[in-house]
Amino acid sequence: MKTYVILFVVLTVMHIMTLVNVTLFEGEWNGIVLFASNILFLIGAIFFGTEFRARQRVKR
Repeated sequence: MKTYVILFVVLTVMHIMTLVNVTLFEGEWNGIVLFASNILFLIGAIFFGTEFRARQRVKR
């Protein structure tokens, strides 16, 4: 899969979690959603970093 597809999926999941929390649960699960969003952000950042380094090594 392309890097931008995975990052877009992670971003979409983060937004859907926030939307579900606000609309269905009326913000009762803010801590859990914030924690999950942070974990997803870190996963996306690590994935981007590894892909970026791999592409730099291929160019050399």
